[in-house]
Amino acid sequence: MQARNFIGSALLAAGMLVSGGAAAAEASEPGHLALSEEALPDRTVQDFEYTYYSDPSMTDVIGGQGRSSGSWFRWGTTSSYYDYTSGPFY
Repeated sequence: MQARNFIGSALLAAGMLVSGGAAAAEASEPGHLALSEEALPDRTVQDFEYTYYSDPSMTDVIGGQGRSSGSWFRWGTTSSYYDYTSGPFY
């Protein structure tokens, strides 16, 4: 078993020497994300909230969940009657 691991390691090292390590570098790069110089958009202000109600009249609030200022929250229970609100909540 150790001989097989040693031979595999030796073949890998020889292949990297022949290719100049390019094959290993290409395999380790995750694609276009590593090459992109664009900054990721700031999503901390993209808040949203689901407010859940007990019945179709939507008068009794029974729970909610969403994200506010980058923090997730959840309370109460969910139901099929809800409102969805999104945007920066300041």
